[in-house]
This record gives sequence, structure tokens and C-alpha cells, in this order.
Amino acid sequence: MAQRFDAAAYSFRKKMPYISKDLLRWFPGHMNKGLKQMQRKLNSVDCVIEVHDARIPFTGRNPIFTNTLTGSKPHILVLNKKDLTIKSLIPRIKDQLKAEQNIENVIFTNSKDQTCRGLKNLKPLMVDLIKSSNRYNRSEELDYNVMIIGVPNVGKSSLINMLRSKNMSVKHALPVGAVAGVTRSLMTKMRINNDPTIFMLDTPGILEPSVTDVEMGLKLALCASLQDHLVGEEIIADYLLYWLNKHSKFKYVDYMGLVEPCDDINKVLIAGAVKMNRVRRVRDFDGGIRDVPDLLEVSRTFIKAFRTGELGKILLDIDLLDFNNKEKLERSNLA
Repeated sequence: MAQRFDAAAYSFRKKMPYISKDLLRWFPGHMNKGLKQMQRKLNSVDCVIEVHDARIPFTGRNPIFTNTLTGSKPHILVLNKKDLTIKSLIPRIKDQLKAEQNIENVIFTNSKDQTCRGLKNLKPLMVDLIKSSNRYNRSEELDYNVMIIGVPNVGKSSLINMLRSKNMSVKHALPVGAVAGVTRSLMTKMRINNDPTIFMLDTPGILEPSVTDVEMGLKLALCASLQDHLVGEEIIADYLLYWLNKHSKFKYVDYMGLVEPCDDINKVLIAGAVKMNRVRRVRDFDGGIRDVPDLLEVSRTFIKAFRTGELGKILLDIDLLDFNNKEKLERSNLA
């Protein structure tokens, strides 16, 4: 059983770790090329499914999509990895997305779970939206084309694989991975359903050309939508520590081998290195060899623990949810 700590007894940082905006500029050539391909394909598409990470429902969605891809076609926002976020807040998130961004169709999914209700609801919603829309130049076509878009590493390819497996018992899979940017080009149409015939177009993850909000960039990095080494694993780990302490999430204390919560990332990583026996050998100036804590490797382990849910169910955007005063006092206890 996890220890309970009184957050009021600790003096945690009020400001997040400093990071230069220059570290958050990442728009490789394949992203620019992919966006142009997506725009050219739009005339042959009946519906656009935008996939995003359920832990950051308000942060990091690419505004380019709204301006160029989702405005003229039926649009579904799929918030994937719902198993890693706070399920009790899902209705509130949906209401706020509808009220603030006019997004009517929001589905939460876990693309690794065939029994997921969101996955079951996705196909009929697609079909209903397409049937009730003006398909313009595709009105005579019997098959449906759906484009799946989103920032990197939110589970687009995994979602297609699951739909194909669920609806057609197809085991051939699109390549997926935990590194942002696995899908680099617009792929050929993938059939995901026979009756009616539905094809999906997988697309590369597209970030906006420059992530100007630093905390947005750190949240994207923490959720693996930015490649770790571009921001720095220890910087990402420090932001994670800052966020966990700020929201009284202390499962990391036991995980990292600490006695109590700590606000110093170096102390946390050193404790983790001792507990996990993560060391590396270095040569001194005098030629001697000694073991030192491998802080980079421990940073990676700490980040991975967040990404796999070992540190608890987390909504990184909880500060962006509308709460009344009573709820603000209680929200740190949500699970």
C-alpha cells in the first residue's frame, strides 16, 4: 500500500523548470511533406478522425488541422490511451470540448483493448456522420474513405490495426512504435470494414512548425509526441517531478526509492539509481575507473513509468478543466 504524505508539509516549486524555447522547435521535412499530401487527399475523404492523447485533451492539438483539414468534413476527436487518464473526469472533458471548441463528436479509446467501448462505438458513429453529410464529389461512391490524423505517437496506427483486427480479423499490422514519427508518409488505403466498405488513410504525426508554449511542449514530450533526446530526458523527468509534486501525486516516492517527496530532480534520480542499481563506469583524469549513477538511464525509466501508468492515472491537463472552488480543493484526490 502506497504511503500517504501531506503536501502542505513540503515547500515545492511554484514555477516549472526553465527550458529554452529553442529546444521545442521540431518540424522535420517529412512532416511538411505529409501535411501537403493530406491536404491534396482531402477531396477524396468522407470523414476525418483526429487522434490525440487522453492525458492532454486540451493541450498540443495541432491548430493547422482545424484550419486546413477538419473544418469541411465530418470530424471525430478520438482521445486515445484512456486507460492512463482519470476516467471519472471523461464526461467533464467532453462537455468542456463541446462548450469551448464546438467539438460534438468525442470518443475515448484504448487501442490496445479489443473490448473497449469507444472502439465499438467508433465505426457506427463514422457511418452515421458520413451518411448524414453532403459528400459532394463522392456522393455516388459506395465505399467510405476516412483519414486519420494527429500529432506523433498518439496511437493512430494502433487504432487502425485494432479496427482491422476487430472488424475483419486481419492480423497484418501497420508499423507502430513508442518513438514519435514512426509513420513518415501517407500510406495506401487500408480496408478496416467490409459492410459497409470503409478504408482508412494512415498519416504521419504532424506538429505545428514551432511549439511556442513551453509547458505545452513539455507535456507533448512527456507523452512521447516529441522525441525525448530533442528536449532532453533529464529535463522531461524534471518537469514530471514538478507536475507530480504540484498535484500531490506521490507514487513516485516508493518507485524511486525515496523516503519522502523531494523537489530536487538530481536527488530523485540518484535515489532511483541506487534502488535500481543503474550505474555507469567512467575513467578519471588519473586513469582510474569508478562507478557513477547513470542519471540518463534513470530519467528514461522514470519517464517510462509515467507513460505506462505505473505512477498512477494522470490527467496532465487537469489545471485546464473548469472546476468550482470546492472541486478545486478536492481534485488532487481524484483517481
